[in-house]
Amino acid sequence: MSIVKTVLIGLTAAIMVVLVYGQTDIEMTDDCLGCLCDASTRCNKAMGCHSVNLKVCGPFLISKPYWNEAGKPVLNERDDPYAENAFNDCVHDYTCSVKTIRNYMAKYGKDCNGDGVINCEDFVRIHKFGRKECFKSYGRLFKSRFSYCINNAIFY
Repeated sequence: MSIVKTVLIGLTAAIMVVLVYGQTDIEMTDDCLGCLCDASTRCNKAMGCHSVNLKVCGPFLISKPYWNEAGKPVLNERDDPYAENAFNDCVHDYTCSVKTIRNYMAKYGKDCNGDGVINCEDFVRIHKFGRKECFKSYGRLFKSRFSYCINNAIFY
């Protein structure tokens, strides 16, 4: 078998894994994360927890089920993800929150808006609405904050 054919077969298999399982090697950029944080809470690192339908916490408004699905990242690699405060400590820390989001997107990233590309727009929709409802439209305030930030490269 030629090397070109072998590479094409491997590439086709990798694409099928992404399409079937929603996994991606594309990573959220720091700019995208900064604007997600800004649009969510103005990147308020002191943001506590609040609940509408589901309790969300920290500057990115992360829920415990989301954190669980992202592999339960912790502040320090020696920390116990099953400790009582592990979730709370992580989602109130910017770096740990970013790790949570990147883990989640690596696992569930997909094209949400049907443009054939997996990019920041898709990641933000997945974060905001969940992987099963990422086709939804943003509310006016969130959309305005996110668009302004991403178009003007303003990060906190």
